[in-house]
Amino acid sequence: MADSMTGLEPQDVIDQEMRDISASYAAGSAVETQPRRDYAPYRSSRLRHPTKDLQQADPEGIELWAPVFGARDVGELESDLTIQRGGEPVGERMVVTGRVLDGEGRPVRHQLVEIWQANAGGRYIHQRDQHPAALDPHFTGMGRCLTDADGTYRFTTIKPGPYPWKNHHNAWRPAHIHFSLFGTDFTQRLVTQMYFPGDPLFDRDPIYQSIVDPRARDRLVATYDHDLTQHEWATGYRWDIVLTGSHRTPLEQDAAEEAHA
Repeated sequence: MADSMTGLEPQDVIDQEMRDISASYAAGSAVETQPRRDYAPYRSSRLRHPTKDLQQADPEGIELWAPVFGARDVGELESDLTIQRGGEPVGERMVVTGRVLDGEGRPVRHQLVEIWQANAGGRYIHQRDQHPAALDPHFTGMGRCLTDADGTYRFTTIKPGPYPWKNHHNAWRPAHIHFSLFGTDFTQRLVTQMYFPGDPLFDRDPIYQSIVDPRARDRLVATYDHDLTQHEWATGYRWDIVLTGSHRTPLEQDAAEEAHA
């Protein structure tokens, strides 16, 4: 029964649907390592993937109008999200680092890595975000860097807070950071999300659970690293992104591409 105030279904309904899907997946033999294109507990998933056939594009033509960048376009300070607006953002300062690798474990060098995230109160600096949490005047939630010769990226930022969304009554998203990998041109861009270990909202989030294989879901969770943590300064997390192979990081585009397979 829908909640009388919001008209939305309760968490228990979503939980049961997710449990049923998990049980069905566990009883089968097929392995799914990417998000499902249509995942019923994620109520708007049917509206969030392409419904039209893919259109053939001329790669050379795209290069004439698509965004491009060079190494000199990315400043070293753009990877520090705590110094962008003339003051200290509120929240747990942290360092997030890792390597971008191919399926053979080789580093992906000089890769543009972009991130965006909510502030410590769980609010994005975006006009469509009407979550009644305070905006932080010292935090934009956006940063970018290039991987080095070892494929390593590194950001200094603030741990994002969980936030509500309207999938169902009392729906909350686990804390997460969005990652974009640009590739060598705009048509190769990949997007995914990084989560934090031990989040109590994992089992209740239909976006996270839309990856039905538990081992694949685990690959989206960073590892706390005390050696990376800095005395009286910041906590440290590590998260590698694997682009291909059996240990590939789940990516949001894969669900869309399956629609046209």
